[in-house]
Amino acid sequence: MFWTPTGSLATLRKYHTATLLLSGKVLGAGGYDSQKGSYLATAELYDEATGTWMPTGSMATARYGHTATQLPSGRVLVTGGNLFPALASAELYDEATGTWTPTGSMATARSTHTATKLLSGRVLVAGGFNNAIGSLASAELYDERMGTWTPTGSLFTARQAHTATPLPSGGVLVVAGFNNQTREVLQTAEVYGEATATWTPTISLFTRRDLHTATLLPSGKVLVAAGEEGGRPCGGGYLCASVELWE
Repeated sequence: MFWTPTGSLATLRKYHTATLLLSGKVLGAGGYDSQKGSYLATAELYDEATGTWMPTGSMATARYGHTATQLPSGRVLVTGGNLFPALASAELYDEATGTWTPTGSMATARSTHTATKLLSGRVLVAGGFNNAIGSLASAELYDERMGTWTPTGSLFTARQAHTATPLPSGGVLVVAGFNNQTREVLQTAEVYGEATATWTPTISLFTRRDLHTATLLPSGKVLVAAGEEGGRPCGGGYLCASVELWE
């Protein structure tokens, strides 16, 4: 096993998204250029065969801290983003034309949220940050056929910088994150059921954490790794290397 360098992006960016397309190319979109101090609307495509990036159409709105989710049609849904203020708008990328088109806006502006494709093809957006409210408990469902959003059951706990992992059962596991109102790093977890449009609390993590990752394993377990830990032994705001399994 080894790493090899490959082609560099044309634009410096962080807090962007990278989405694997049906063609096998990767769409890199948006983000923040810290050297210029600017949000980005630009997007690029990575081609593994050539190891290079090429420009593609730019989004209508510059954004970072957004989400990008591939839809059943192959198009990519980008939602929300930014912090001051957070955005409610959403856009669709079509690889065939290399262009973006607007779609219905979310009911609530949000950033650092999650967006998860459900077995039905709808997209579940949950939590995040809103300037006027703080951390959000609300959730919404996007229907590509209609291009619209509808509210669904709210999280038990408002959270941002959490993870959302689709489960083999069709549910979605939301883990930990940060609550801006209480200034608390969380260790709670919840599961969303699309059939009931409700959330059910599940067992909490051993460790409070945000900015972590959560990965579905072939066994059906979920691997939660690292992040910032909000309690001992790492202490509030400290990076942590601990890993846990949810079953």
